[in-house]
Amino acid sequence: MKELLCFTAVEFVNDPNVRGFTYWYLCPFEGAEEGDKTVAPLGRHNNLQEGVIRRVVYAEANNAPYPVKYIKTLKKLIKRGTDNV
Repeated sequence: MKELLCFTAVEFVNDPNVRGFTYWYLCPFEGAEEGDKTVAPLGRHNNLQEGVIRRVVYAEANNAPYPVKYIKTLKKLIKRGTDNV
């Protein structure tokens, strides 16, 4: 069996330019859940912004929800009810 990767759909609720849209990221952290906050690179300049995880999917790379070669990686996971990782 191939290794399952963790993919997360993130919404950047504080950015009026992209609010309402979700963007897929590879999650290197264990235990990511819907509703957790995260810090992730956004846009072509990869500015780090805080977002909310709206969906978590475990899949093989060839069944990823978005082409893996274009997916960026989360930089920080902030569990609900905490201020840090």
